[in-house]
Amino acid sequence: MKTYLNCIPCFVQQTLTACRFVTDDESVHESVLRDVLAMLKDIDMHQTPPAMAMRVYRLIRQRTGREDPYQDVKDQTTREVLRLLPDLRRQVRQAADPFTMAVRFAIGGNTIDCGVGHEITLATVGKAFEHALDGPLDGDVGEFQAATRAARSILYVADNAGEIVADRLLIEQLPAGRVTLAVRGRAVLNDATRADAEAAGYDDRIEIIDNGSDAPGTVLQECSDAFRRRFAEADLIIAKGQGNFETLSDAEGNIFFLFKVKCPVISHHTGCPMGHLLVRKNAAAPR
Repeated sequence: MKTYLNCIPCFVQQTLTACRFVTDDESVHESVLRDVLAMLKDIDMHQTPPAMAMRVYRLIRQRTGREDPYQDVKDQTTREVLRLLPDLRRQVRQAADPFTMAVRFAIGGNTIDCGVGHEITLATVGKAFEHALDGPLDGDVGEFQAATRAARSILYVADNAGEIVADRLLIEQLPAGRVTLAVRGRAVLNDATRADAEAAGYDDRIEIIDNGSDAPGTVLQECSDAFRRRFAEADLIIAKGQGNFETLSDAEGNIFFLFKVKCPVISHHTGCPMGHLLVRKNAAAPR
């Protein structure tokens, strides 16, 4: 997916938000913002939005000296979803269709996203799962479930901290012993890293790998050789979140994207209304 003109104001807002997490010094905010604006004037609109955001966040880390401006937000949302998890699991267990309910909650967790210009609070986390219960769900869940049953190896590419707790509900519905969880290689936005996956309660019953990259998505050319090999070898890839959709929507492979449509650009690109939960199979030719 290319970068749209409407993505550029989002990069600017993300820059200010990240800087304000680090310091109250407005001179720092202005200095970093000016550098980002200078970078944006030469943006390659054919690159994906996460590829550009990767460069922005590298600059922010360099200029502020803060490795993970969103660590406190990640820790808070992880604790909150862990608190909600027993009730969410009960609802999945009691549902007429546990798989679909788990899909709904996994996508509902995708609301926990600091990259789309809205504030994440503990109240919004709870409301995200309430909306997931009966919000519009677009896509063929039956086709997705059949693909998970047929796959011998599943690469589950995670998105955000907090959200990754809710992903446990869907992973519990997948064939045991076939799932590998992939996270980011370095902190960016509130995306989940290996430390966030461990905090979310994943243990040695599931393999966790990182992609070796600091992009807020899966920019394959920026990922490690080891990750690209696992990506190519997987029978099925489950890619969570808008960032993974933006970077992998043109990639070949048996990929299902699961995310909530949270911005007008993605709504226009997918043809799916804002606020809808979306399960979408990759349109690119299979390997």
